[in-house]
Amino acid sequence: MKTIRIMVIDEQPFFRAGVKLALESQSDFEILEAAPTDETIKIIESFLPDIVLLGSDLANHDGLALGTRIARRYPNTKVIMLSSDPNDEELFEAIRSSAVACLSKSVIATELITNIRRASKGEYPINDNLMARPTVARQVLKSFQDMEILGKHDDSVVAPLTNREREILGHVADGNSNKQIARLLNISEQTIKNHVSAIMRKLNANDRAHAVVLAIRRGLIKIEEYHL
Repeated sequence: MKTIRIMVIDEQPFFRAGVKLALESQSDFEILEAAPTDETIKIIESFLPDIVLLGSDLANHDGLALGTRIARRYPNTKVIMLSSDPNDEELFEAIRSSAVACLSKSVIATELITNIRRASKGEYPINDNLMARPTVARQVLKSFQDMEILGKHDDSVVAPLTNREREILGHVADGNSNKQIARLLNISEQTIKNHVSAIMRKLNANDRAHAVVLAIRRGLIKIEEYHL
């Protein structure tokens, strides 16, 4: 079994110790804890964790900046934000920081462990938050457009999407299944499956929700097209 290396970063030693204690039941977890300091990046570089659990007051941009630095400097290290009941604005900031998940500090151990395992497999649990909260999604989309950051720093698209693929992705964003999309477009479900596979491959997406979020960030889906 592959060991998952986890680093818990938070200003409060009791919180760090509590998280470490909650995770130590997992035999494949290797856990290190540290306070956020000027040496944090150096510690990460020496430990090279798979997951960073970043305890952060998301209203504090220092914590968000640290998360962004980690995500950009160490792309193989996935950042999970832990905050006190993150609200809509804080979820938006977590998304901008490239965190793969954003959880409440009061999250139960089993949910935290599940998110760690999902993130270690390359999944983005934060997409579930976005897709499940239409009000947040609308706010996120509007904020991305207002700030004119859609797609400016992302060159990981393998090939451009066709008009049909963008149309199908819009229906996916509306929450439609392949069968429902096939009915709407009057084409076979297998054709829809083929298109969705091509979309995910072109966007380097891990799943349908991830494809939608990537398309939103890159401006492939306009806010007026995203019917929330």
